[in-house]
Amino acid sequence: MGATDRSVLTQVLRPSRPAAIPVVTDRTERRAIVVELLIVGVLTFLFSALAAALSLIEAQLSGGIGNTTVALNPARSDLGWIDFARQLMSALRLFAIGGLGIYLLWRSGIGLQRVGLGRWAPSRDVPAGLGLAALIGLPGLALVAIARALGMNAHLIPSEADGVWWRWPILILIAIGNAAAEEIIVVAYFITRLRQLGAGENTSLAASSVLRGGYHLYQGVGAGLGNIVMGLVFGRFFQITSRVWPLVIAHAVIDIVAFVGYALLKDHLGWVG
Repeated sequence: MGATDRSVLTQVLRPSRPAAIPVVTDRTERRAIVVELLIVGVLTFLFSALAAALSLIEAQLSGGIGNTTVALNPARSDLGWIDFARQLMSALRLFAIGGLGIYLLWRSGIGLQRVGLGRWAPSRDVPAGLGLAALIGLPGLALVAIARALGMNAHLIPSEADGVWWRWPILILIAIGNAAAEEIIVVAYFITRLRQLGAGENTSLAASSVLRGGYHLYQGVGAGLGNIVMGLVFGRFFQITSRVWPLVIAHAVIDIVAFVGYALLKDHLGWVG
């Protein structure tokens, strides 16, 4: 490996802090950022991680996570139109969570372009997103099967397969909402705020990844570990490129394949359970 190659590798593994996001030194402003992080965490994924950990503990104490079934997108009512309304509300809430992260960063004076939330560029964001989806999604399927076989994961039911006409559009909307909420909050917002508090890039990456793995623990230890790996890849991509939209695209593609694919191929996916 030449000197140039080693230099590039070092920059990838240890990216420098972007000059556009300076460390906040004023004590009052730092305190405000910490309070904001706690409030956003309670309203979004920090409390979800705590709830997921409790669900995992409960499942383990009740016979093991491998003996439980988790429906990722269950029906919300026996009445079709109420189920539709509640599913739609759930999707809109996810977009609102992502919007909250964007608004808080913008309101604090951070240009959205600096944190990868400016205008998206399809010619480069879409290929990058699809590449990330393949990089994470294909090994993820293998991990699900292995974790399930070892009793480390619950039996996952990604979606209902009742054939209702609006089910697929809603599942796609929820998948995009999941992607927007998680990547904007857990990656762009969370890492940016930690940068402002002076956290190193590796520290903020680890914190973001553990948070991502934590709120998936209700699915099992395998899901938690798999999402930590996903968080490491996605978080480092953000730190290197300052782009979030490829992450949203990748996450949405992974979830759409899981949700809609399960509904279409349920009878051929016995290995999931």
